[in-house]
Amino acid sequence: MACWCTLPYPIVAELLGREGFPAVVLDQQHGLWDTAATLAGIAAVHQAGAAPIVRVPIGDFATVSRALDFGAEGIIAPMINTAADARAFVAAAKFPPIGERSWGPHRSMTFAGISQAKVYLREANDLTVAMAMIETRHALDNLDTILATPGIDGVFVGPFDLSIALVEGKSVDPDLPEVDDALAAIANAANSAKKIAGVFCHASKRAPTLAKRGFRFITAGTDMGFLRAGLAATRRDLKG
Repeated sequence: MACWCTLPYPIVAELLGREGFPAVVLDQQHGLWDTAATLAGIAAVHQAGAAPIVRVPIGDFATVSRALDFGAEGIIAPMINTAADARAFVAAAKFPPIGERSWGPHRSMTFAGISQAKVYLREANDLTVAMAMIETRHALDNLDTILATPGIDGVFVGPFDLSIALVEGKSVDPDLPEVDDALAAIANAANSAKKIAGVFCHASKRAPTLAKRGFRFITAGTDMGFLRAGLAATRRDLKG
């Protein structure tokens, strides 16, 4: 189980890692992480002994390779709707011959404990994970070709956007039956392709169920959610 971090404070990301989450996602798309905060946040998560993952903004493939150079161990790219989108993502995320990632991983080599450039080049594509977000009808229609794209290590479901897409903007509800059916199909397709099935879990109590369905990378909570839950519990205690 991983967790989601929207607040752009490295110490928050570090705390999440130290509390036992093996991976912490720094959200640049809808969270508040800018470049400087992301650089420090990745280091903080490494310091906590967890794996730093970065969700980049839509279509910002330049940030993909930059975050990997900072030491991110995985990238989540939103709105990957076609095989062409997937190939553009891979081009930034993987070194040749799979992709076209530009050389400059000096910080990431330090975190990986690799001092020789040739060794890092040989191992980097396996050390870093590229996950394409599936959150539209278009992406569902192209799921098999996205999964078949060389260099795509897995898919990650955005259930809120997916719910909006599946009911044509009439609602936003990750618990809709249509979303549930789509989740099952995505997990089955990913596992059949021997790729990682990932999902944003809006309610931590659903995480065990999603794990049983075949999801291997699950974000089971957010920093702001934890903060609000803690504040609510404190208020209840103070009221007696």
